[in-house]
Amino acid sequence: MSNYLIEVAKKLQALSQSGLTYCKDKYDIERYEELRYLSSEIMNKISHTPIEEIKDLFARETGYATPKVDIRGVVFKDNKVLMVKEELDNKWSLPGGWADVGLSPSEIIVKEIKEEASILTKPKKLLAVLDKKCHPHPPSPYHTYKLFILCEFLSGEICPGIETSDVGFFSLEELPPLSLGRNTRTQIEMIFDFLTDPNKDTIFD
Repeated sequence: MSNYLIEVAKKLQALSQSGLTYCKDKYDIERYEELRYLSSEIMNKISHTPIEEIKDLFARETGYATPKVDIRGVVFKDNKVLMVKEELDNKWSLPGGWADVGLSPSEIIVKEIKEEASILTKPKKLLAVLDKKCHPHPPSPYHTYKLFILCEFLSGEICPGIETSDVGFFSLEELPPLSLGRNTRTQIEMIFDFLTDPNKDTIFD
């Protein structure tokens, strides 16, 4: 039930955000503001996050509501995958983060891997485009698409960055505790399939 209510809250937030972007009638603006407040209340009841914090989070979102894009880099070495330990939750994930305005997905993932693991890489193939709601991630206030990009190691020595406290290569059998908001075990298993079958088609949804 909680997952269903989260989806309802996100849809209410998207409707209110888009409505506030284009609406000119003051009465309709009041209705869309009320919709945004209702979405904040639902998220508050489910997540126990202070409602003012949720309202502030939603209020920062402007323009027509679209999914956010999270980009993750996949770097293999000796049949192991590169992972970084996140400062925020002390759990591990594939390097990456939110897409930046003005940069292509390839440019973003090269930048993220450099910042989080200190190595230079070259994007080679889009492995997957996943809708976060279709996978067992913890609840999130955002509707998110996740891009997984295979990258070739070029040069450098792995080293933590500003937002990471550790970095290493791991086999599927020895995965560290995962940052489940960023990646799940089934997704890590998915990318390892490309290690054994490089010609595997891109996965979506």
